[in-house]
Amino acid sequence: MINVLTGKQFADKSLIEKIFKRARELQDADAKRKAPKLLSGKVVATVFYETSTRTRLSFESGALKLGAGIISIADPKTSSASKGESLEDAIKVISGYSDVIVLRHPENGAAEKAASVSNVPIINAGDGFNEHPTQALYDLYTIEKELGKIDGLKIAFLADLRYQRNVHSLIPIFTLFKNLQLYFIGPKELALPQIYKDQLIRARIKFKELENVDEILPNIDVLYVARVFKERFSDETEYERLKKSFFVDKNTLAKMKKNSIILHVMPRIFEIDKEVDADPRAAYFRQAKNGLYVRMALLLYALGL
Repeated sequence: MINVLTGKQFADKSLIEKIFKRARELQDADAKRKAPKLLSGKVVATVFYETSTRTRLSFESGALKLGAGIISIADPKTSSASKGESLEDAIKVISGYSDVIVLRHPENGAAEKAASVSNVPIINAGDGFNEHPTQALYDLYTIEKELGKIDGLKIAFLADLRYQRNVHSLIPIFTLFKNLQLYFIGPKELALPQIYKDQLIRARIKFKELENVDEILPNIDVLYVARVFKERFSDETEYERLKKSFFVDKNTLAKMKKNSIILHVMPRIFEIDKEVDADPRAAYFRQAKNGLYVRMALLLYALGL
């Protein structure tokens, strides 16, 4: 039984390559409609205390392709959470009905709390603004698939770094790649918390914090864009002031290298003009599809298969 809780547990190049190799094999098999039914007889529980489209559906699709059955909570209002049931009690019960639990929860640290009482593996599908390791892994998978490598690249994040939990999971994995150059762009109010910058400093990973992306666009290999996370703000006025801090359009593309890519954590709200979608550098829909196969690989990994 292997829990998938944090990015830190994947700060191992051999483990990352094992997951990516499995994802590639599953993607190739699925293209031929021959995905192996390795989860036949298993039950995957997707337990989501927060809304989701890509994460929940990709895990459920992947489980079905691998032959598993699914039980699901897509809205806590339809579960006993609405009656006041604790997360720990819910997990103790659901772990008796399933072989693996995919959990999303608004509380930081909820995945580790769940793992402490579960009889089956817990996969963290996002816990508050803490971490989102499965997203981080398929971000890296996409970069490697699109550009052929990870180390040596220049990667810029145009994002709400205070709350972008997949970046929080990426940071400990980035410490493996000593020739990376990272850029964190945005207003100071949305800056990457110091705890993550300290990890990069200790690992001697080069990074810069900027308020404007224009000066680095001709040099970067990856532009990673994300929305401002409305659901994390307690002050509606602050959100309204910051919500349109990022924008990518054809003018942005004109300054970027021909062999660069644009990623997005999704959903897209204001940040990328739809006219960008037709450009081959717009990799965010391919990125979302890649998430299916990385998550299939992670289901198998969690179950030791």
